[in-house]
Formats: sequence, structure tokens, C-alpha cells
Amino acid sequence: MLFRSVVFAILVFGLLFQLSWKLIKRYLNREKRKVQQVEHFQNLHTLEKLGVLWVLEGEAEQQDYLEPVFENSGLLKQVIHGRVLAKNGNFDQALSVLQTSPADAFEMAEMQRIEIYIAQGDAQQALAHLEFLHGHELSPWLNDLKEIYSKKLNQLWGQFAVQFPWHYLSSTQFGHLEHDAKLNWLSKLLSEFENATAEDWQLLIERYQLQKPQIQVAEYTVRMLWLKLLSRIPEMAEDHRELAISLLEESFNQDVFYLWFQQQLLKQNPDYLAIEQHIKHLEQKYPSVPVFAFSLWHIYVETEREADAEQLLSLYPDNIMMSYLRIKSTLNGDAFLIQQLNAVFENDVNFIQVKI
Repeated sequence: MLFRSVVFAILVFGLLFQLSWKLIKRYLNREKRKVQQVEHFQNLHTLEKLGVLWVLEGEAEQQDYLEPVFENSGLLKQVIHGRVLAKNGNFDQALSVLQTSPADAFEMAEMQRIEIYIAQGDAQQALAHLEFLHGHELSPWLNDLKEIYSKKLNQLWGQFAVQFPWHYLSSTQFGHLEHDAKLNWLSKLLSEFENATAEDWQLLIERYQLQKPQIQVAEYTVRMLWLKLLSRIPEMAEDHRELAISLLEESFNQDVFYLWFQQQLLKQNPDYLAIEQHIKHLEQKYPSVPVFAFSLWHIYVETEREADAEQLLSLYPDNIMMSYLRIKSTLNGDAFLIQQLNAVFENDVNFIQVKI
């Protein structure tokens, strides 16, 4: 009986010892994670890896679940808490919390700050932190996630460029916007061009000159947007002409042709012969395009070749632009009637009004 009691006591003691050891080990590991210096991503706790990925990928739908989970993470506690605060619009509190984040979490905290400054509309702070982070040497433990990190950083640049299109021109870092972000940025510049200052214009000119080799080989739509921007800056007339000709040689686009043609006609002394020769060159390259006949008609009228202009009016009987010219030619230059005619035809999306 005594033997059984001793054996039972030993078993109970052994069980209690194992449980106590597991609890102590768990506590020590948790405390170790709070203070240890991070050297490699793979050394992080599984939940800490998840938190880093969450910050970089921007998966916010599980924030209410994740914040308490990371309460004991020495690396990510402040970053996750700051992110949750920012998502709820508590930006000042979030910035204060991020100030207390450990040095190893610098990149994570800095990305949070940038997102907050963009959300607050603080272009100067957002740009300053973006440029600093862009030139910052990546912490060694993040090397395994370098591609994801770079993608996230480029996304932040895209958010900044679209929200602050003119401020983006002031950045010393450029050429890294993703394709969609670049299109949105250039479109935003166009939509806000009327509000641009002379300084903004100068920054745009400088940016184009710096990136000219890259722009000349960029995707067609990107170059088209640059062409539209250049068409609004008189000082960039020659660059506009070069870019337009390059685009037209690659493939025909009516908007590009119109921008080139109008720019030639708006010159103080248009070279009508050179314009005519280039249109005929394009006409051979892209046959049966009505806008060429439409454009040549204007050239012939300006150079007083009425017979040549008259012959063109018989071409493309179903084309709206040529129909416009056929009616216009019967008005004998009456400015009021031509104005009324323009008002009617301008409602058609296929109509082009050439400013002469």
C-alpha cells in the first residue's frame, strides 16, 4: 500500500514538474521575443511573421483579431496597434504609438507613418519619409521579403503621386511607379493642369527632360499622356513634335495626330509645305484614314489652293468630319454661321474642331 502511494506521488510530482517546466519555458520564450534583436525573418515567431506580412500586404480585415494576438510581440506590438488606430482615423494617437516601436521594426513603423501622412493630406511629411525610406538600407532580417517590401514601397509612391501629383514632381526618387499608378498620376496632372503654378510647370519640364530616354520607350498610353501634357506648355513645342511623330510612326492614333496637327497650325509662321508632306507620308503609311483628307483641306485653303480643296470634299461621303467641311465650304466664311455649325457638330464625339 505504501509502495503504491509512493509511486502515485512520484507520478503526480513528475506531471506537475513537466507542466511547470512548459509554462516556465513558454514564459521565457515570450519574454525573449520581447527583447531579442532580430537578425533573420525566419527566426521570428510564426505569428510575428504573419504580422510582418500583414503590414506589407495591407490585409486589414483581421485587425480586430490580430491586435490582441500581438500584444506580447516585442517587435510588432506598437506597429499593429498603430495600424489599427490609423484605420479607425486616430492618426495622432497612431503616430505617438509608432514612436515607441523598436528599432528592428523601423521599416514597418515608417510605412505606417507614410500611410498616415498621405491620409492626412500632409504632402511634405509623406514625401520626406518616402524619400528617406527609399534610400534606407533594408534591415537584414527583411532580406527574405525584399520583393514584397519593394512592391509595398512602390505602392506607397503610387498613392502619394496620385494624391499629390505636383508634389511628386519635387521628389528626387522617380521612375519606380507601377504602370497603373503612372497612368493615374499623369491623368491627375492633366485634370489639375489649370491650377498649376509656373513653378509646377518648370518641375514638369525638368522631370520630362530627366526621364526623356525612358519616356521615349514607355508604353504607348503613357507617352500619349505625356504628349497631352507637353501640348499645354509652349516651351516644350519641339519635344511635343518629336514625341508626336514618334508615336505616329509606331501606330496611328487620331488624338495624337490631332495634337500634332494643331500644334503645327498654331505656330506663328506655319510651314504648310512641311506639314502637307508629312500628312501625305502618313497617308501612305495608313491608307483610307479620313482625318488626313480633313487636315489637307485646311492646308489647301490656307495656301489658297481652292481647286485641290474642292476635290477632297468628294471623299468619304459618310464621314462626319468631311460632311462638316462640305457644309462649311458653302458658308463663304460667314463667322456667325460657322459658329452655329460648330455648335451642332461639336456634340458628336467623332468630330474634331481644328483651331486655326
